[in-house]
Amino acid sequence: MNLRRAREDDPEINLTSLIDVVLLLLVFFMVSTTFVNESQIEVTLPQANAAPAKAVPESISVAVDADGRYFIDDRALVNTQLDTLVRGLREAAADMADPIIVIHADAKAAHQSVIDVLDAARQLGYLHVTFATGHRQDEP
Repeated sequence: MNLRRAREDDPEINLTSLIDVVLLLLVFFMVSTTFVNESQIEVTLPQANAAPAKAVPESISVAVDADGRYFIDDRALVNTQLDTLVRGLREAAADMADPIIVIHADAKAAHQSVIDVLDAARQLGYLHVTFATGHRQDEP
């Protein structure tokens, strides 16, 4: 007489479906994640309703008129190409370590003209950029 039980096989867990679910969750989270793309240029926007700021000694004034022409420290550039703008900014900041670029853009200036000034500043490594605004008169 054999009183020992018949040996049962060890239970086996099939991991294939678990791996599939984990892989699908991983793909879902990778696709649904939003990535932050931070700007390379630090822009400080002044308050439009506040009093105008005092002039900063180590700053370069870049004016953009309604026709998209550039003026660096009240000197007109010969054309509106990005290379000319980069050279003009480099010459204006010849002895300044880290100048602040102050953009005086006309309200009717093309958006691309202002972006070109920001791009030229980024190419030269100037990270401090601000926009000048006029003092808004509150209407009654």
